[in-house]
Amino acid sequence: MNRFLLLLAAFSTTAWATGPNPPAKADPAKGQQIFSTVCVACHNADGNSTIPINPKLAGQHPEYLLKQMKNFKGDGGKQPERLNPIMNGMIAAYTEDQMRDIAAYLGEQKLKPEVSKNRDTIEYGRKLFRAGDQAKGLPACAACHGPTGAGMPAQYPRIAGQFTDYTELQLKNFRAGERANDPNKMMRMVALKMTDAEIKAVSDYVAGLR
Repeated sequence: MNRFLLLLAAFSTTAWATGPNPPAKADPAKGQQIFSTVCVACHNADGNSTIPINPKLAGQHPEYLLKQMKNFKGDGGKQPERLNPIMNGMIAAYTEDQMRDIAAYLGEQKLKPEVSKNRDTIEYGRKLFRAGDQAKGLPACAACHGPTGAGMPAQYPRIAGQFTDYTELQLKNFRAGERANDPNKMMRMVALKMTDAEIKAVSDYVAGLR
């Protein structure tokens, strides 16, 4: 019996030692080097883009950023889950460890948030964000993204302070099926229930969240 246990322990140790290597710890400094060389033109050096169609990345959850970069790159030569003619090409050369470094760097940066600009739709956008519309089965955005739009690491992105134009575009892309990298089609099902006016009101409201 003792000999059997010793053999079992030895086998277990060998199996553990030869198993998949855990991912390397993210290095924000290395991420900054890559980001400041390649990504700065569209997203600025600290991830606070000034171009409304290019998202603000500063302060975003690293887990979410890593997922998006992996979705832009694709896996094993397959078509990327998230299609974008610029990002698909930009991210293609980077390894998962490098993407993890970039995500870690951006997660450490401080977001310079946008503001809501349409006073006429603020209350409408607030109501949709916080309560949704039960009559049409539209869930509250706050249910996943939180009451302040801070999101949840590894699950839902921070959307507070994002450009109105960018958020509006993504919701419309989800609705049209042009963006399809949402787990379980969650965002596509939500966006299908939203009108253009609702999308615009929520997007503007979200820009002002803190």
